[in-house]
Amino acid sequence: MRLRSCASIVLGVAAGATAAPTLGIAAGLLAGWGIVALVNAVWILLLVWPMDPSQTRTHPTVEDPGRRLAPAIAVVSSVASLAAVVVVAAQAQRADGATAYLLAGIALLSVASSWMLIQVDYMLRYADLYYRPGPDGQERGGIDFNQTGPPQYSDFAYFSVGLGMTYQVADTNVSRTDVRRVVIAQTLLGYLFGVGIIANVVNLIAGLG
Repeated sequence: MRLRSCASIVLGVAAGATAAPTLGIAAGLLAGWGIVALVNAVWILLLVWPMDPSQTRTHPTVEDPGRRLAPAIAVVSSVASLAAVVVVAAQAQRADGATAYLLAGIALLSVASSWMLIQVDYMLRYADLYYRPGPDGQERGGIDFNQTGPPQYSDFAYFSVGLGMTYQVADTNVSRTDVRRVVIAQTLLGYLFGVGIIANVVNLIAGLG
């Protein structure tokens, strides 16, 4: 986890330092955040995707950023994406063609990376909630994937991405109150993300044409 954090920060700083002299400090910060979010999300996915149910059972307590940090990640991701839209929309109106497209690209990077990181973060949260032992020492479960075997990370990714894209559960059943609370938080965040950020980015890109 430390290696991932260090690598993402170094690459983010490099991206920001490259973009800032040409596009401005705000664009540099957004480019840096986009790289940090992308590296973290891709790194985690490459690590956990091949894991079987047994490995998934023992991994969440190591990888999960924690109950207090997880909401902060989601909020920072959303705020960073919203800032990308606001800054790029203002700068793109005053920029020439090439610069405007570069700014739009940074906005897309920030929004896509932030959205991806949010889904990965919630994937980790659901795995942690499912496999964290209860007072009796047994797995608490709470999500029925309608399969005979225990779930693995790809199942939790399916659950998380489905909520992030459709704002509702699909062919799974949620049977615990604390899991439902996390589902509500993710779906509300996903809806606000889609309506307030992605729609504005689409309008921005359309305006450049």
